[in-house]
Amino acid sequence: MPYEVQGVVALSKGAPVSLETIIVPDPGPGEAVVDVQACGVCHTDLHYREGGINDEFPFLLGHEAAGVVSAIGEGVTNVAVGDYVILNWRAVCGQCRACTKGKPWYCFNTHNAAQKMTLKDGTELSPALGIGAFAEKTLVHSGQCTKVDPAAKPEAAGLLGCGVMAGVGAAINTGGVGRGDTVAVFGCGGVGDAAIAGAKLAGAAKVIAVDIDDRKLEWATGLGATHTVNSKETDAVAAIKELTGGFGVDVAIDAVGHPAVYQQAFDARDLAGTVVLVGVPNPTMEITLPLIDVFGRGGALKSSWYGDCLPSRDFPMLIDLYLQGRFDLDAFVSETIGVGDVEAAFEKMHHGDVLRSVVVF
Repeated sequence: MPYEVQGVVALSKGAPVSLETIIVPDPGPGEAVVDVQACGVCHTDLHYREGGINDEFPFLLGHEAAGVVSAIGEGVTNVAVGDYVILNWRAVCGQCRACTKGKPWYCFNTHNAAQKMTLKDGTELSPALGIGAFAEKTLVHSGQCTKVDPAAKPEAAGLLGCGVMAGVGAAINTGGVGRGDTVAVFGCGGVGDAAIAGAKLAGAAKVIAVDIDDRKLEWATGLGATHTVNSKETDAVAAIKELTGGFGVDVAIDAVGHPAVYQQAFDARDLAGTVVLVGVPNPTMEITLPLIDVFGRGGALKSSWYGDCLPSRDFPMLIDLYLQGRFDLDAFVSETIGVGDVEAAFEKMHHGDVLRSVVVF
């Protein structure tokens, strides 16, 4: 029997979100219904509301979530009713060319639920990143559920579903940060600070945080930055080179997604260093680099998709580190809010007042 729940919906481009009655169908083959316990307010949700992802309105927003499986469909074997899970938007298919090459973190055919959740009048909803978790219940493909230790608080655990995993993975999986490396992270919001925490986890010797906001640099220090640079007041590239003996860093991470920032990251890396782009640029942005510098510096220029993560591998590992006190997921939770407070949370995020507001059900 379908469920009627309350959910946060973006009905049209740029309009404030509203709380609507959502119809969640019983799970079909390969699907699961999850009782959402907590869901982070991510910048991607705001992109959906502003029409920056696509124009398939109305959207059921929310995707950084943790909860408990309450129903499963035919053929589901990876999770059972009662399992505590983090939701992910990379449910790997196991059959595409990336998966068959043994690189499922690049899966080109990820799964979503086949059925649609709807408004009460039958209007089909587009769930953000195939999840739609600003609701008391949501319908997903079972592969979007990753079982983790239920001792982890949902308001912290759910953040691995997007922003925190993107940042940690950008440092560890994409950037390959290792013991003794030097790292610079440009942009100290949620993703950038997660990259800083990831670099610390990997054993980096120096982690240099770069931002134009001293508040964010203070947050970055709390999450593992050994040095900070306010690029509004100081030449960031010169400061980074001074901190690294004139060489530059082994790994430079652009968590902003802006040509000027990417240029700084490119210029701040050492010979044979790596630049990682994890911040999402808008479609109109372009960058021009001297080809001789691309060649002459060597190394690698990489993009990081979802931190190049494999949820079944990375989520349980990071939850274990969290429960051991070695990875401070709680530090990313700026506030907990109700489901009716998402629009206000967007405003706080826009002004840089929070790392993450988290809706708790």
